[in-house]
Amino acid sequence: MCSYIVEKAKVTGSAKGARGWMRIDTAHVYYDHPYHAPLDHALAIDFTCEADGGRERVAVELSRESALALMQAITAALASGEAAHRAPADAERPLLVASEEVARLF
Repeated sequence: MCSYIVEKAKVTGSAKGARGWMRIDTAHVYYDHPYHAPLDHALAIDFTCEADGGRERVAVELSRESALALMQAITAALASGEAAHRAPADAERPLLVASEEVARLF
């Protein structure tokens, strides 16, 4: 049974679709039966630009394990990038959420 439960997040960025690069302002995230991936269930993320009408999208379908690994990689990349680029005045400000905290969510 499909749940059709979708989480929506406002994002700022770009994605490369079938017709080249496009602006994105929305991510729809859900865990359900995939359309294409050979999995029973997948975490799917559809990136669209609602400001442009949402007609184009870039979609990914990931296994649960891949989604968790991607979350950890994103967290690690943001933390190390932030640490490398932070100003000395920001040294007391905590870095992003630790990967252990992300793993505990699941």
